[in-house]
Amino acid sequence: MRSALLAVLALVVAGAIVLTLLTLPVRVPASGLPSHAPDIANGKYIFTPAGCAECHAVPVKACDDLNTKDKETLAGGRCLKTSYGTFNVPNISPDKATGIGSWTTLDFVNAMKQGVAPDGSHLYPAFPYTSYQRLTFEDLIDLKAYLDSLPAVKHRVAPHALRFPYNLRQALGLWKRLYVDGKSVTPDPKASAELNRGAYLVLAAGHCSECHSSRDLLGGIVKAKEFAGALNPEGKGDVPNITPSDDGIGDWTVEDIAYLLETGNTPGFDTIGENMVPVQENMAKLTPEDRTAIAVFLKSLPPRPDAAQKPAQTGGREVEQ
Repeated sequence: MRSALLAVLALVVAGAIVLTLLTLPVRVPASGLPSHAPDIANGKYIFTPAGCAECHAVPVKACDDLNTKDKETLAGGRCLKTSYGTFNVPNISPDKATGIGSWTTLDFVNAMKQGVAPDGSHLYPAFPYTSYQRLTFEDLIDLKAYLDSLPAVKHRVAPHALRFPYNLRQALGLWKRLYVDGKSVTPDPKASAELNRGAYLVLAAGHCSECHSSRDLLGGIVKAKEFAGALNPEGKGDVPNITPSDDGIGDWTVEDIAYLLETGNTPGFDTIGENMVPVQENMAKLTPEDRTAIAVFLKSLPPRPDAAQKPAQTGGREVEQ
């Protein structure tokens, strides 16, 4: 009996050690950063399609009394209510006490590429590092330089309020082994420069798949249904299919898509609304060449049937989701 108990104890200890090792954070080493002089202007350009202000500076649904319409005041405070619980969006202004002013460039790169905070804790993927990991090191260095140039705001945001077991932050180490590899978008040598640029803007900076894709039981994107639409994670309606299928944008031309990104107007003489408005406003600030590149990439996606299980409606499909 004693031998059996010791064997069980040994297995438990071994299992705990293995689990601990598997959940340890993976970091980019200092030697992994390229020698690159920060370009603040490019950092500002990347900031726009990345949509940082839409979560970190928008006063809509603020969880406290902070209220600003300045997209360069990134003090956080918005709350995202999901089925996992409430995520309170952090302060990413360069304030050293409550923001990310004390973060080094390497700290920032590890947050964006590996979902790891400077103290080694895992960050929740409500912050879409599963897409931001695809950004190049150079663009991340530039983005950090731009963020450091913005106003520092002293504003402490409340911690997340998540349900069990989602509040077990260390378990994210296992989750990230499935969905995070820290690799940048690799240009396709057989594709045009325009198509590769569109892929980079959609897959990395624009993180379009984060909203327009269905997720599995673990919260990861279902690759076979990527960009084919999804239920709105905040509970209202659905997010449209943006693949070139009959259920999506199959009858849209490249020019139609680029025009929508510039103006917010659809080919059917409708306008987008709600959650897509700030996204479109950001895309309107891109160069015409980049908007066209995005359109070219979207038209190159495999056509997929609509993956969202839409609630019953009395009329047609709502384009504003």
